[in-house]
Amino acid sequence: MKSGIARDPYNVIITGVGGQGNVMASRMLGNIMTRKGYCVTIGETFGVSQRGGSVMSHIRISRKSTWSPQIPRGQADIVVALEPIEAIRVMAAYGNERVRILCNIRPIYPVGVIAGELNYPAGDEIRSALGRLSPDVVFLNATDEAIKLGNPILGNVIMLGAVAGAGALPFDRNDFREVIATSVPADRVEINMLAFDTGNDLVKTAGRGLS
Repeated sequence: MKSGIARDPYNVIITGVGGQGNVMASRMLGNIMTRKGYCVTIGETFGVSQRGGSVMSHIRISRKSTWSPQIPRGQADIVVALEPIEAIRVMAAYGNERVRILCNIRPIYPVGVIAGELNYPAGDEIRSALGRLSPDVVFLNATDEAIKLGNPILGNVIMLGAVAGAGALPFDRNDFREVIATSVPADRVEINMLAFDTGNDLVKTAGRGLS
C-alpha cells in the first residue's frame, strides 16, 4: 500500500449504471479517505434514468485543501468502471496518457440494445478501445465474483477492494472495515469484508482482456 497519494489532488472517477451501487462506492471511498485525514470532495452526475442510466462520481482527494467537485476534462488519475461501456464514455472526456483503469467486464445492456435497436460492442472491441485510451487497463470479473457471494451488487465493494489491492490509494481492509461497519447492518459486515478481500486478491492476478 502506498504511503500517500500520487498527485494532489488525486482525481478518481467511479462510473457505472443505475442500480450497481456506484454512489455507495463513492461515498464509502470518500469516507475512508476523510477518516485518514484527507480533504475529499465528491460530485455526481446521473443519466436519464436512475436505474439503468449512466452514473458517474467524481472524487477529488487532497492532502491540504478542498477542490471543485468537477474534475477538469482530461485530468482523471484512475477510472473505476462498474460497466465496460461506461469506462469508454468516461475516458473519452477525462482520460489521459497516465490514467489507470480498473474495469468490471460484465456488460449491462441498455434498453435500446435489448430491444434490438442498438448494438453493444463485442468484448474485444471494448478491450481494444480502452487499450488505445490508456496503457494501464486491468479487467476484473467483479460481477461474477459478487454473484458467487450471493448478491451482484457486491461488485461495487469488490471494485473498491481492487483499488486498494492495486495500491492506487493509501487504504487497506482495516480502513474499509471501519467505514462499512457504520454503513450496513451488522449482519452484512462480514460479507462486505469478503467482497473487499476478493477484489483485493483479484486485481493481483487479473488479466488484461475481456472474455
